[in-house]
Amino acid sequence: MSKWFPWLYDMAMKPLEQLKLTKRRKLLINNATGRVLEIGSGTGVNFPYYTNAIRVDAIEPNSLMRDRSHKRKYTTTIQTYLVGAEKLPFADNTFDSVVGTLVFCTIPEPTKALEEIQRVSKSGAKILLLEHVRLNNKFLGEIQDIATPVWKRLCDGCHLNRNTEALIKNSRLSILKKESFYRGLFITIQCLNNKSSTDKAHDKLMP
Repeated sequence: MSKWFPWLYDMAMKPLEQLKLTKRRKLLINNATGRVLEIGSGTGVNFPYYTNAIRVDAIEPNSLMRDRSHKRKYTTTIQTYLVGAEKLPFADNTFDSVVGTLVFCTIPEPTKALEEIQRVSKSGAKILLLEHVRLNNKFLGEIQDIATPVWKRLCDGCHLNRNTEALIKNSRLSILKKESFYRGLFITIQCLNNKSSTDKAHDKLMP
């Protein structure tokens, strides 16, 4: 990756952020309370919006993106870690809230990441996501499929056609609220980590 990519990323996203995403980010992150985990913090776009968090632990596997995030202005205590989402360096039941914005498209093993999120967050923790997803429109969805291999190479592994909602539905998280915008290209999802009930149900099935 070029050392200019984080800067180019912020510049390319700026018009979209101003039109729609900044408002959505603020509304979503306003629900993040207590000790918060951010998955894939990138260049730190979300950092100024953590007004209700006590502390934020932010993971980002790309060192260039992480370095740029340190230049953001914010008031909440934020610690960054140079790690991926598939193996989180935190104890079980650590976090009250988890935030991820425009990140699941790039995670190599998203199912493992969801399992790790559930492990390190408390029972009843809020999981707050903003993602771009594969469109339901057959023609446009197929265009995303065709474009994805090239797009991944250009944009740090981003999958244009990843169906993140389906991944969540197949996980042990419960979707409480979903909103879509930009004709379904972007979604916000608020989930609940209800692992206490699912763990009990799993234990009953064990011999």
